[in-house]
Amino acid sequence: MALFVIADLHLPLGVDKPMDIFEGWDNYVERLEENWQHVVAPDDTVVIPGDFCWAMKLEDSLPDFRFLERLNGRKIISKGNHDYWWQTSAKLSRFFEENGIGSVSILHNNCFAYGKTGICGTRGWISENGEPADEKVLAREAGRLEMSVAAAEKQGLRPMVFLHYPPLYIYGENAPIMEVLRRHNITEVFYGHIHGRRGHSLAVRGVRNGINYHLISSDYLQFMPLDITKFVQSDE
Repeated sequence: MALFVIADLHLPLGVDKPMDIFEGWDNYVERLEENWQHVVAPDDTVVIPGDFCWAMKLEDSLPDFRFLERLNGRKIISKGNHDYWWQTSAKLSRFFEENGIGSVSILHNNCFAYGKTGICGTRGWISENGEPADEKVLAREAGRLEMSVAAAEKQGLRPMVFLHYPPLYIYGENAPIMEVLRRHNITEVFYGHIHGRRGHSLAVRGVRNGINYHLISSDYLQFMPLDITKFVQSDE
């Protein structure tokens, strides 16, 4: 049972907003499906940290969720900045049940166990100019990350963090998010949101001050889910 991750699927099946107008996104839905089915087995888990699809309303996301349901594995989704379809956990659970979506779970103020590892995360946010509104959202997101990590620790799990926005970038950091990561001694962080060759080249990757950062946006991964099982704490 392997653990995979891939963010920013940007599925356009419920609305007419394909991404193939951008460089590197040609035939991306077909490429994603082929790659996914090739590497992900039915008993594997895939974490999707945000920007799942372009639907504005939950009901419009159904074709995208039905596509996801057909793919192998258990899927754990958290929120991205373009997931306007997002609703409360109760509404999403009811939507999944009513439409036969049984392989998808929502990561929001909670965690999921994978062996001795806790799958934790939140959307995150960015505040480049210190705007009060951004700072308020960022503080709320840090609180949600704290709740998620604390839930894992309460179960005796080692937290592994999945974010949509990068917590660290070349010109600064999102301090409230970073404070949570440091205080809980998080060692592995996976994030998406960043696209294009220039964006990828500027993204923080690798170990910085004891934290290993991984960029996992779908175009960076060439629409191939990334196997991160080696970062999971052993059950031994």
